[in-house]
Amino acid sequence: MALAVTSSNAITGSFPSRSNPPYEPSKVLQLGNYQPLDRRDLSSTGVNVSRRRGEVRPLHAEPKKNNSMVPAAATIVAPEVGDTVEVEDYERLAKDLENASPLEIIDKALENFGNDIAIAFSGAEDVALIEYAHLTGRPYRVFSLDTGRLNPETYKFFDTVEKHYGIRIEYMFPDAVEVQALVSSKGLFSFYEDGHQECCRVRKVRPLRRALNGLRAWITGQRKDQSPGTRSEIPVVQVDPSFEGLDGGAGSLVKWNPVANVEGTDIWNFLRAMNVPVNTLHAQGYISIGCEPCTRPVLPGQHEREGRWWWENATAKECGLHKGNIKDENVNGTGNGAVHANGSAAEPDIFTTQSVVTLSRPGIENLVKMEERKEPWLVVLYAPWCRFCQAMEGSYVELAAQLEGSGVKVGKFRADGDQKSFAQQELQLGSFPTILFFPKHSSRPIKYPSEKRDVDSLMAFVNALR
Repeated sequence: MALAVTSSNAITGSFPSRSNPPYEPSKVLQLGNYQPLDRRDLSSTGVNVSRRRGEVRPLHAEPKKNNSMVPAAATIVAPEVGDTVEVEDYERLAKDLENASPLEIIDKALENFGNDIAIAFSGAEDVALIEYAHLTGRPYRVFSLDTGRLNPETYKFFDTVEKHYGIRIEYMFPDAVEVQALVSSKGLFSFYEDGHQECCRVRKVRPLRRALNGLRAWITGQRKDQSPGTRSEIPVVQVDPSFEGLDGGAGSLVKWNPVANVEGTDIWNFLRAMNVPVNTLHAQGYISIGCEPCTRPVLPGQHEREGRWWWENATAKECGLHKGNIKDENVNGTGNGAVHANGSAAEPDIFTTQSVVTLSRPGIENLVKMEERKEPWLVVLYAPWCRFCQAMEGSYVELAAQLEGSGVKVGKFRADGDQKSFAQQELQLGSFPTILFFPKHSSRPIKYPSEKRDVDSLMAFVNALR
């Protein structure tokens, strides 16, 4: 586990130095030791005095193993609060903190949970969480999931962060037997064929569950603007809907999302202003960073989550760590948020211009069956709720206007809801948007292979085929 200790116990008017203060044994608890707080100080923590916990619990909920990454003597822990946390209305607290700064929210979290809370660090821009925790002046813990398939740059970044803040990150690893069974039966890259969920479950979700079983709360870097369809409603604090904490059972774990209401650009402005080290992959075009096989750079104008699991549905960009964000209709239906009873999204239509022909199901079926067409067609398979479709609306409409009178028809087919299965089977739909070119003298449509959806790139595709 990773703990950073400062001498301050609350947010002060000036930020503490990034380097740790001189080591003072009287002020520091070693792992395995326990020193209860004075009862007179408990009024400020929002804690009821009802029972004592006799030990500092490690992040693992399992018995300590000899191969622990961080020796006990080298690990500094946050002071144990030492008493049962009173039941709190977290929905109300989330509303109260809705306009609070990330610094205030993290300070509140660390104050309330002491050594029973830890920051989940992925090795990306969520390093901001560590900086905020450092600025509170309170001790804090950090853990990360080492899936065994991270980029080399991410491993180097972990080392940089540890040295920058003078902390030790506790790394959680997948079970070797489970990984071996998965790879032996399905190979190293099965996720490209049958989805990422199985691999993520073995390499990320189960190690996370083990970590959270030793905590009462955790801090994440989730933001509302990060993922279409899954994170737009996350509160700054909530009872975790998916995982259990130290006491076990539903409601035993609290999840803090202190940057939920912060835009990605503001996170980066903060990192630059505070001279915080960042993963060198960001300079290479990576925004959202995960495992090496499942992460790639994104182009200007693309949403950051387009760089994750790009071969799958654009609205289901979750690995299981935050599966509580995915609503039932997302899992079993179209993959979006609010839906009509017929499974199609309650969103206004897009690509609405006279230059773009709206194709019905019979219309697209006839287009597919034709072996000789009067003119070639360019057709986008879309869902109006999809942010990536919305992002390319301007360029597609402009392209349609430029192609008027050129002999190329431009159309659209709404492929979500009841039409999704048909589009997947007959129209090569992988994720939204999918762009197809129907040549004049060929029955099989050609799928646009690139993520570049600007006018020039799309026009180059058309000109190469017509």
